[in-house]
Amino acid sequence: MGMLEGKTLLITGVLTDASIAFHAARLAQEEGATVVLSSFGRQAKLTQLAAKRLPSLAPVVELDVTDPEHLAGLADAVRQHADSLHGVVHSIGFAPQSVMGGKFLEAEWPDVATAVEVSAYSLKSLAVAARPLLSSGGSLVGLTFDARYAWPVYDWMGVAKAAFEATARYLARDLGGDGIRVNVVSAGPIRTTAARSIPGFERMEGNWSERAPLGWDSKDPEPAARAVVALLSDWFPATTGEMVHVDGGFHAMGQ
Repeated sequence: MGMLEGKTLLITGVLTDASIAFHAARLAQEEGATVVLSSFGRQAKLTQLAAKRLPSLAPVVELDVTDPEHLAGLADAVRQHADSLHGVVHSIGFAPQSVMGGKFLEAEWPDVATAVEVSAYSLKSLAVAARPLLSSGGSLVGLTFDARYAWPVYDWMGVAKAAFEATARYLARDLGGDGIRVNVVSAGPIRTTAARSIPGFERMEGNWSERAPLGWDSKDPEPAARAVVALLSDWFPATTGEMVHVDGGFHAMGQ
C-alpha cells in the first residue's frame, strides 16, 4: 500500500513535466493518491497536456488565485471530482521581469505588488478556499527558494518568497486547530519554466553543485517532489510551520 493510499490532493502549478509540481503529482499517484490539478487561462492547455502524461489522467479545475470568484467556487469545482481533500500543493509564483534581474532599486510598486499577491498572498487565498474541503485536517505544502538570503538577480521575487514563508508560518498557527499542517519545501535551483523566466537565472545556479555536499542536479525536480509527497503523507503528523531544504545541503555550508 502506498503512503498516500486513499488520499485526494489538489495540486497547483503543473505546466510541464519539468516542474516540481508535475513530479509531485506523478509520485502522489504512484503512492495511491487521487490527484486533481488546477490551472486557468492560456496555461490550462499546458496543464491538460501534462495531465495526460501522469500515470492516471487527472481532472483540471479552473483556478486563478487572484480571482475572488474562482476562489469562492473552488470547493464546488473540486467536489465535481472528489468529496473532500487531504492535501493541497501550492506551486504558484509570478513576478514581472521589471522586478528581477538586477532591477531591485528601479522596480515600481504596481509590479512589486503583483509579485507579492501572486507569489505570497495567494498561499493564504488558496488555504482559505480549500479549507472547507479539508474538514478532517490535512496538509498544505508550498514551494519556495530559501528567502533568508539576498540572491543574485532574484530581487523582489526574493522579497515575495520571504513573505510567502512568513505566510506559511502564520497559516500554521491559525489552521493548526483544524488539524491542518502547513509546511514549505525549499528546493535548490531547478530549471523549470518559472526559473527560465528569471533574467540571469544561471547566476543563481552558480557553483551550487560544487558547494552542496551531496551535489546538485538542476535538471532533476524529483528530489524536491519526493519531499512534497512525504509532507503530504501521515509520516509528519506533528510537523507544521517548517521549511524543509532539498538543496543537496547547500544551505548549511559557509562561504
